[in-house]
Amino acid sequence: MDESLERHPGATGAFAPSATGAAPAFRSDMFATVDTISRATSPGLACAEHQLEDEKKRYRPRTFSYFRLLPFDVEDDSHRDAALRGILKNLYTSIMAEDFSPGALHWTRELQGWLNLKFEMTRELRARLTQLYYHLALAPGLDATTADRFSRMVITLTRKKHYLKPGEDLVIDWRPLWKEIKALVLPSEAPAHQSMRRRSQKHLIKLCLHANSYFDPKERRAILEELLPYFSTSANMANAYIVVGALNALLPTSPTPPSDPQSQPSDFVPTFFHLWSLMTRSKTFDVSFIDIFSRMSRDYLGCAHVPFTEHGIFTREQSDLIFTAILRLTEIPVGQANSPYSSLDYASGLGAFLEKDKKKYPVPYMIARWIGHSLSPLCLGQESSILSNLEGLMESTDTFFHPSNQGAWTGFLAQLTFFLTDIFVSRWNREQSGELDVPPERRINDELKRRFVIALREVTFMGLFAKSSKIVNYYYSTLQGLAYLEPDLVLPGALQRFYPSLQGLVEVHRTTSSLCGLQMIANIMSKQKGYRCHITALLALALPGIDANDLGKTQYTLNFIQSVAYSIPFVPLVNGNVSFHDTSLAMSWVQAEMERMEREGQDVKICYKDELTDEDEANILRSSTAGLGEFVMTLLGKVFALLENLPDASHLRTGSPEDNVINTLPAALTPLFASLSPELFDMTLEKLAAFVSTHVVHQARDAMAWICNALCKVNPEKTLKVFIPMLIVNIRNEIDYNGAASDRSSGTEVLPRDRALVWHVSMLSMCVVHVGGEVVKYKSELFGIAEYMQEKCRGLPTIHISNYIHHLLLNLTHTYPIDNALYEPDVVARGLDVQDWGRATAPSELTIKWHRPSHAEILFAVELFESQARSAAQKLEKLMSDDPQVSRKGKNKEWSDELSRSLTALRLIISGVATLFDPNRASKEADGHAANGTSKSDADGVTLMMEQDNDPLAEVADDDELKRQFHYPAGYLLSYDDPVYDRIHGLREDVGKLLTKTHGFLNASQQDDVACFTALYATYRTWITDVGIERSAHPLERLLRLYKADISPFKISGLRKIYPRPLLIKRADAYQLQRVKYNSASRKKSELDKRLLLDLAESCTSSYSDVRRVAQGAQDSSLKVLIGGKPLVIPVIMDRLRKALSENDHDRIKGAMYTLLFTTLIRTLMRDWRFAPDLMRLYIEAAGVDKASIQSLGTSAVYALLDFGKPFEHMILYNRDLVETIRPADDCAALIQRRHEFIKERRTQVEAKKAALGLELTKKAKESHWKIANRCTIFSLNCTLRFDSLANPKFIELVANGANDPHPGLRSNYLSAFSAIFTAIDMRAVYGHDYKNYLLEAEKDENKLQVTVPNDDPLVTEKFLSQFERYDGVEVDYFVDNDYPGWLAWGKKFPASSANPKPFLAYDEVENAVREQIGKIITRDWFKACFAYLKQEPRDAGADRFRMQNVVLLMNVFDLMHYGKTAATFDDVVEMVKEVYGDGSDKHQHRATAEILGALLSGSVDDPREMRDRVWDFAAPMMLKIIADGLTPDNLQYWMTCLHVIIDSKDPRRTRELTEALASFRLDMNSNAAFKESSKVQLVEFIINDAGWHFRHEKPILEDCLAHIDHPYKSVRASIGRLIATIYRTRYHESFKDVSTLLEQNKAASSIGIRSYQPSEEFSATIRDMFSRLEQWRHERTPGQQTPSSYTSGSKTVLIWLDSMLSSQECIQLVPFFPDPFIDQLLHMMDVKEDPELMKLAYHVYRHLPNIPFRAGEDDAFIAALIRVGKTATSWHQRLRALVNMQVVYFRRLFLTQPAQRQMLFDAVGDMLADPQLEVRDCASATLAGMIRCSPASIRNPVIYQLRDRFVRQLELNPMPSKKVPGTDTPVDTQRQVVRRHAAVLGLGALIEAFPYATPPPKWMPAVLAGLATRAANDPGVVGKATKTILAEFKKTRQDSWGVDQKYFTSEQLEDLEGVLWKSYFA
Repeated sequence: MDESLERHPGATGAFAPSATGAAPAFRSDMFATVDTISRATSPGLACAEHQLEDEKKRYRPRTFSYFRLLPFDVEDDSHRDAALRGILKNLYTSIMAEDFSPGALHWTRELQGWLNLKFEMTRELRARLTQLYYHLALAPGLDATTADRFSRMVITLTRKKHYLKPGEDLVIDWRPLWKEIKALVLPSEAPAHQSMRRRSQKHLIKLCLHANSYFDPKERRAILEELLPYFSTSANMANAYIVVGALNALLPTSPTPPSDPQSQPSDFVPTFFHLWSLMTRSKTFDVSFIDIFSRMSRDYLGCAHVPFTEHGIFTREQSDLIFTAILRLTEIPVGQANSPYSSLDYASGLGAFLEKDKKKYPVPYMIARWIGHSLSPLCLGQESSILSNLEGLMESTDTFFHPSNQGAWTGFLAQLTFFLTDIFVSRWNREQSGELDVPPERRINDELKRRFVIALREVTFMGLFAKSSKIVNYYYSTLQGLAYLEPDLVLPGALQRFYPSLQGLVEVHRTTSSLCGLQMIANIMSKQKGYRCHITALLALALPGIDANDLGKTQYTLNFIQSVAYSIPFVPLVNGNVSFHDTSLAMSWVQAEMERMEREGQDVKICYKDELTDEDEANILRSSTAGLGEFVMTLLGKVFALLENLPDASHLRTGSPEDNVINTLPAALTPLFASLSPELFDMTLEKLAAFVSTHVVHQARDAMAWICNALCKVNPEKTLKVFIPMLIVNIRNEIDYNGAASDRSSGTEVLPRDRALVWHVSMLSMCVVHVGGEVVKYKSELFGIAEYMQEKCRGLPTIHISNYIHHLLLNLTHTYPIDNALYEPDVVARGLDVQDWGRATAPSELTIKWHRPSHAEILFAVELFESQARSAAQKLEKLMSDDPQVSRKGKNKEWSDELSRSLTALRLIISGVATLFDPNRASKEADGHAANGTSKSDADGVTLMMEQDNDPLAEVADDDELKRQFHYPAGYLLSYDDPVYDRIHGLREDVGKLLTKTHGFLNASQQDDVACFTALYATYRTWITDVGIERSAHPLERLLRLYKADISPFKISGLRKIYPRPLLIKRADAYQLQRVKYNSASRKKSELDKRLLLDLAESCTSSYSDVRRVAQGAQDSSLKVLIGGKPLVIPVIMDRLRKALSENDHDRIKGAMYTLLFTTLIRTLMRDWRFAPDLMRLYIEAAGVDKASIQSLGTSAVYALLDFGKPFEHMILYNRDLVETIRPADDCAALIQRRHEFIKERRTQVEAKKAALGLELTKKAKESHWKIANRCTIFSLNCTLRFDSLANPKFIELVANGANDPHPGLRSNYLSAFSAIFTAIDMRAVYGHDYKNYLLEAEKDENKLQVTVPNDDPLVTEKFLSQFERYDGVEVDYFVDNDYPGWLAWGKKFPASSANPKPFLAYDEVENAVREQIGKIITRDWFKACFAYLKQEPRDAGADRFRMQNVVLLMNVFDLMHYGKTAATFDDVVEMVKEVYGDGSDKHQHRATAEILGALLSGSVDDPREMRDRVWDFAAPMMLKIIADGLTPDNLQYWMTCLHVIIDSKDPRRTRELTEALASFRLDMNSNAAFKESSKVQLVEFIINDAGWHFRHEKPILEDCLAHIDHPYKSVRASIGRLIATIYRTRYHESFKDVSTLLEQNKAASSIGIRSYQPSEEFSATIRDMFSRLEQWRHERTPGQQTPSSYTSGSKTVLIWLDSMLSSQECIQLVPFFPDPFIDQLLHMMDVKEDPELMKLAYHVYRHLPNIPFRAGEDDAFIAALIRVGKTATSWHQRLRALVNMQVVYFRRLFLTQPAQRQMLFDAVGDMLADPQLEVRDCASATLAGMIRCSPASIRNPVIYQLRDRFVRQLELNPMPSKKVPGTDTPVDTQRQVVRRHAAVLGLGALIEAFPYATPPPKWMPAVLAGLATRAANDPGVVGKATKTILAEFKKTRQDSWGVDQKYFTSEQLEDLEGVLWKSYFA
């Protein structure tokens, strides 16, 4: 269970000592005294001799020996194997009989159960089962839910790699899975009409992600061969996303043998980089490729034959590019740059299906996986390596980790640091244990580990104090991982930060962060020499955190204490004779250490290994433990004070801080009490007992009780001796002298008088639970006080008394460990000393002291149960008698309180002894011997059980309705011949009878008493469900939740279960509970169960909503436990509904509808055709009830019922040979035959029922109200539409006429039903009228061809493209609709369609009959009505669009018409279309016409020539005419969609009339109809975009556009700009002759592949020509001209074109033009002040430039151009704008820029500080600070010193010029001098500003600050002002840390600063 949490497999720990070997000495004498200790030598659990056996099952022995630790004997291996054989035999027969649901599903669940119990099968069998389930999950014809279950089973079987090694044990075939995925994402590739039976995409992707590591890596080449030809970014950009998504999902990334062709990373990785560069600016691509590469780096780590360097298996260029992508993904903002990504990803289309879920697969995890597995000692000492890049990444982004600097990047960076550490730790541990097989030179060594920890250390310390709790949790775990790797590097810094925080010197959130941080490292500290001496001091400092005013802090303090208590014993350690009575030695040592940390600051270096001798350290540690006693006492004092100040519990909601603290207290104190020394324990007991007996803190009652329980569990003997007598005396006193609970009280508040009693009873009830057999000593006292209280007490306290009895019963009858010690008994006996601190018990050494109820305890429990049940029963009888003690009419509801309290008492005592009930006896099975082992489990019994309902309609509804066949020992306590056994079951039955009697009584006389009903049904639920296990309390789930929370501070990746001993015991307890739960999963129902179920069913339709709700809940829980309960209650509830509908009783209708449609019954109802038709009739009738709430119930149920009546699976194709692999030894042929016949019979009968119901609903729909008719249509379609028979004529008639129904809602329903009928006809015909062909996807379509590619023809691409140039398709043989064939690389063949389609006539008589019938209905009048409705104004504005569903239907109808089947003719339609269009003045006319023409044109594209031409000759000219004259802004959208529908993803030659006409459009410069011109350009853009690179007539269009870029109208210019961009985008294609060539050429080009999008000569010429024209126009324009000019208009068009290109994938095509002409021209455009629109556009395009991903080396010219502008431009605006891009390009290309460029940039920005213009100087300063801040340390540090010296010198050389004395010589150029001085000040300011958060400040900073303060702060003008601003800003960002920072300044420096900064505000 807890292994499913791991991500990385790994192993430690050997098997336990052989069970046959002698038991260790200490054990043998313990056996004499204690019978309940886990029997480590019990027979049948031997481990060592199974070693061989075990190696066949798993590669890593189990860390935890589950079976050895159980407190009872378990079955041996042969028994488990027999059960497995039984399960597989049944699985085999079910599959062969085609009984998938419920048969195969049920046995799959049994198999899952078998695996969950930690049983093992051999690897070979596991592999066979995986293959079988994988095949079945993809079997055609199988129901989707069943397939989903099977694919989950594949995942379960392959989840852990230590069972099956990919490649060796299991190889899965990728092709069947790709076939399914391909059909989903590339629908044009798949056969027609298959979408009905597709699996859900979620289930396929999930299966794929699990299976892909088992695909054969040798198939990688084949996968590339299959996928890459689909790649294209031309007309359908989604293809690129689909291919990369599919590569990521399918591609196996493990190594192949060196001999495999084109299969090594160096062969295919360059191509991946090339594909990546084909889709720049896309985040999805970045993520997908990083994912693929990171999986590769993980899988290749251990592969010796692939070269491994300092960059892992990648080259330097590759690694730098990946790091650049990582930098982009952080989305860290730089200067004024916009996001590096554009909106491309919206075009991913169906590719989105293949994206991984970001929550489950976080991107930072992929990045960390890539880095973590590429690191190796080879990185050390290299100037560029993965390690140095990682350090660079962390250093350049470190300011973004600071808590004050949070944004979108915060979560990303936190996850990244966490995953990096996690993966590194895991790898280190697995390499150390030898589990990870890595060549020695790649193994992590100490030096690499050090460097790694140092790289992450600073950012982790910053992140620890983050503001958001979600973020900070990542850093806590990171801190733990880093401290585990390098304690000496991490712990000193952590302590240095945590000490001041705990002393309260800083703000609160730092304190809570410190406490959480300590919680995570306490365990690691307790093991480390020297550091552990700090623990007691830290505990003492943490104590003030327990504070009622800050509950959050209290909780964290308790967590820290808990973590320490699990790590160290609270025992004062004494050494020989030297006893440390005081803590003076430790105190003085800790004090000295704290001073040292404060003195040395954050860079404190401590290495106790060398500083302290072992002896000194041990003495300090011993001395520190002398204070533990005082600590524990103070802690208890604090806790008591906390409890006294808690608010009243009744006002708490769960999950509130108070609630959390109350839950945390026992969790923290249990381990603390368990690790106390005996002396401390006695002190604690005394203090606690004194508090409990002298205080009553009512609101802290539960918390205090939990604390008592924590103490009692540790040592029941001592504690019960004190508590039980004391509490009993107090209880008697309260009752006898204070009159507590002496009268009946109603309400829920405990009266002040009763509070003390309730307090003591609560303490008592928690002192007697989970404390073992010790309570038997006090049997008479406990029994006596129970009787006494029952007799004397009335009112509310009675509930607490029942609770006490419940607890006592639990304690007596349950099996649980009573062992909380931190160490094994022999260690404790030896005496604890220094070396025991932080020592974990290995799972193999674990022994557990269990509590197994003894006979005496069981007798005590039965007596108690009997007496309590009797007294509660008598009370009930009295209350229901004719003269109850309490009047039923009382105004205070006293009677109902009394009754519900008695029922509660019954409920609690029944669940208290739940473990004594035997499920078999409870079901009244005669042969009840299975509670503790296996009963008869022959398969025939099961099959008979499945057939026990001979009514084939009774689908045995669900697999969970079948009983578990195999049981395994779970320690059931009673034997069948024990008199107690009968006695206790008899009592239970009596209670059951009493309950049903109470139900009758309440229904008769207290119908409205909701409180009683609530209590009664809670008791019902418990009575039915709590058999064999106290199911209502969910014990296993609760235990697991607590266990998971407790292990988190101790969990370390790559190590297994290195948990403290109490947590290992918890794990064993969970396994024990799991077995118990498994055995009492479900049972048959006895007569009494049936009675109770029927009572519940009756109340589910009560007219009181509260009663209904409780009854429905109880019924749901009960039905889960009782087998076959659903068919029992369904008829009852349906009758109720029928009656309620006839009486119009709204409340009961609601109750019944809810119960039937919204609880678990719905699944049975949908599949059990005894009830389904009735349900449907009632549901449809309910649609007529006139009440809003019932209507909305009905509407929300539609979704659950959508599949109602659809055909069940009636043929499933699967590979019988695979099933044969699990064939059992004995012959099951007869059995299979019988079952198969039964299944077939059931299918036939159910289908007959469905057909009948369909007919009935069809009739009903005709004459009913539209609400009812609406539902009838949906479900009659489901019931009547079948592959074999299509649909019945009545239904067809209804639907065909209904398509023109006056009611719009009904009409659209009929429309979709009508379309469904047409689809069914087509589907049946295309697959040759045979369902098997349909499943096999064997379609018969003569018009689809596969064209073989002549790969050896060098001109293949040219020939292919030249076909598209001619529109007259005379010589054409085929049309190519898809744009991917040949775009990237040619495959072997591609799909095409015949250019001379043959008419489709392959209909048989069934299809023809339907077609004839429809044809008769489709008359001229039908069309008339239909068109009239199309023209109607829609009801809501949302529906006013081009509606595809109308088009689809019309296409079908027109198709029928073309084949001459309809009464109406084509000429009629032509005439009517003209009528519909009328004069075209109204937009609704346009919408209707567009829909009709769209249907005519796109529907006839595949028809034979003459049919097509007839339609096109009419429709195309009409459409073109409308486009030419009739477009308006109102109707443009309809026509654009219409055009898109006709031409999208079709060969442009198919739609030649439209394409040709539109492509011949030219701009008319004289036209003043801007809208017409722009909309036509848009339509041209549409046809080019939809045809992509197949459009070959672009030249004249392009020339026309380029000639008119200075068009006067804005909308036309925008359209032209986009059109030019579209034309250029669609010109690009690569067309390698095959995939091999693609791989070879990319490999030959470079390790990052070929540079894509190389601009052609023609393109370059166009650009240069265009810009020279602009330049010429610029000179012609008179400066200051306000009116538009050719220059401004032309520029805007060009900018729109550039913007469109730069934000799409082909942006790198423009890179060569950035330096010249782009930069200068854009800057000129920004200077046109008269046209703000132009300035804005130009600036927008300009900001794109640095975000473009240049290839390495291509940025040199760009950077040089920026520097040239920055230094030499005449306009200061231009110089300023050059700076904006410098910083962005610097940051984006941090890993790619050459050192020379970097130096040039720094120099340039430094020089620009002295710019004559003030604004430029300021901006240069900010840019410089930014550049320094985001540089890695190796770059940053030399630059800082170089710049500092330069500016300090500059400051000295340029003194402030003195005021001019009149009459002296001509003044020097004072202005120049001031500027230079200002530059120096700004430069130094930039250095300071670059480190806003660095604490402590860097060494050079104090001197610089002091220098500024003394030299320049008092200067007049800008210089002085700038200096003061710099110093003030420094002070502002340092307010938090000034206390620490000021220590780094000398006193003189501080005085200098104070002179400037700390003056009075107004001075």
